[in-house]
Amino acid sequence: MVRRVAVVGAGSSGLACIKICVDEGLEPVCFESSDDIGGLWNFRETPEPERTSIYRSLVVNTSKEMMCFSDFPMPADYPNFMHNSQLLQYFRLYAEHFDLLRYIHFQTTVRSVLQRPDFSLSGQWEVVTINKNGQEERHIFDAVLVCSGHYTHPTLPLSDFQGHETFSGRCLHSWEYKDADAFTGKRVVVVGIGNSGGDIAVEISRSAEKTFLSTRQGAWVMGRMSTNGVPLDMAVIKRINNVLFQLLPKTLVNWVAERALNNKYDHRLYGLKPKHRLMERKPIINDDLPSRILQGAIVMKHNLEGFKDSRVVFEDGTVEENIDAVVFCTGYIGKFPFLPSTLSEGPYEEVTLYKRVFPPSLHPPTLAVMGLFQGKGPIMPTVEMQARWAVKVFLGQSCLPPKEKMLDVIESERRRNMQSYPCPRQAVLQVDYIPYLDFMAGEVGVRPKLLRLFLRDPVLWAKVFFGPCTPYQYRLSGPGNWSGARQAIFTQWERVAKPFRTREIPENTSKFGLCSPLMLTFTGTVIIVVLFSKDKIVPTLEAVTEMLNKSTVFLRELWLSQPQNPDM
Repeated sequence: MVRRVAVVGAGSSGLACIKICVDEGLEPVCFESSDDIGGLWNFRETPEPERTSIYRSLVVNTSKEMMCFSDFPMPADYPNFMHNSQLLQYFRLYAEHFDLLRYIHFQTTVRSVLQRPDFSLSGQWEVVTINKNGQEERHIFDAVLVCSGHYTHPTLPLSDFQGHETFSGRCLHSWEYKDADAFTGKRVVVVGIGNSGGDIAVEISRSAEKTFLSTRQGAWVMGRMSTNGVPLDMAVIKRINNVLFQLLPKTLVNWVAERALNNKYDHRLYGLKPKHRLMERKPIINDDLPSRILQGAIVMKHNLEGFKDSRVVFEDGTVEENIDAVVFCTGYIGKFPFLPSTLSEGPYEEVTLYKRVFPPSLHPPTLAVMGLFQGKGPIMPTVEMQARWAVKVFLGQSCLPPKEKMLDVIESERRRNMQSYPCPRQAVLQVDYIPYLDFMAGEVGVRPKLLRLFLRDPVLWAKVFFGPCTPYQYRLSGPGNWSGARQAIFTQWERVAKPFRTREIPENTSKFGLCSPLMLTFTGTVIIVVLFSKDKIVPTLEAVTEMLNKSTVFLRELWLSQPQNPDM
């Protein structure tokens, strides 16, 4: 019988896990090595070994309505894309609202998590911790949720580049980077064009003499804004789009999307164009990179090849002189040194996980890893759903397939993903956002039932199917349902608009303009029906009048719940 659950880490994932354990009647005990919550999003002036680290200016790439916890919307006055300090404040509000801090042991490091001798029967774990006084303690838990993150061990591949030993400049990983002050007036090379690479190159370029951005394959670059300035993720991550992407030829979808991006800035002209198609990999989100290239503040370069004294050599043979620093934005190795080595049993020594959550070798399945995935969508709602599923498995309310089946699924997904991600370690991490959430929601019993929703609440159905796939959809029904979920969906665009309302603008008086074409079409249909039913004019008009009244109510409710701008 699972009762006590160890939660390793008090970042966003750990907080969600504590809350979900409490909701399910379990007793969570969270161990956090630092003195505060927030994990990755808690900015520190100095990076600390084996802990996550972010730069001072970091702003989130996913909007507040898409990335919030499913039963706790962010405050309406928060900007749609927050600075890291404001996201940390949201975590504090979440922890205070659900009284989570009392379950956290701060300044306590987990040294090891090992199976008990009777694990096959009890499923229990022995967790060894070190407190702030250096004292070792041993604890027994019925289950473990690993929420320590995988941005703690930076990859700095200096040995791959000839001449790095004699390079006169400074080499550092983005993990060490805090701000651009040290690069004022310098000539800097940034290696890697992920989100961090793009952000850091842009920031350094504002104070450096010259900034070069080196990339192996290039990238598709998208801003945070969609049409009319609404958040990009709210315009793209929709159930209707997910259906269309599955039905339409991938070549056509890529062509249309790439054409739209290139109409803003030609990726080939700007030196950004990658080898892969847009929909094959996650694009980088950066509002300023193209404009900095346009201004000549950032120069795109081929992949780094080596060093010669103060010079940097690139694969195309070009050389840049007098380089003062090279910042490597080359990612991290997902390591969990406190876990049993048997969990890294994959052919490429990666942490092998069924559906990116459960080690298939464990029976009973009483340990789950949170957040070790990559996808084209916000992380927090995904981890929250992982935790909801994991707890159901711990309690025996959801069952996993046999080990052989889980391994087959892992390998099948890896092979599929390797079409876009040739590196096996990268391929195994990839998930499709809505299908992945829906799979786990189905296991938990909270996946939205679209047909039933259409019949019972067509206005809500329209918002769920055609609107952004916000986390509240997974609190509408089933275990853990939240009475405020429907209202949260109906008011999500109001919270998007709230931070913009700092200057009064006259209201649009033609509020039902969107309905006019629909009403005209409907009226035309009525006329045609009447003309072809002269012998039944009265009954027909009565039926049509009833339909018209119902349709008007539906359209009015739908329109009132939409943002003021029809394109939103």
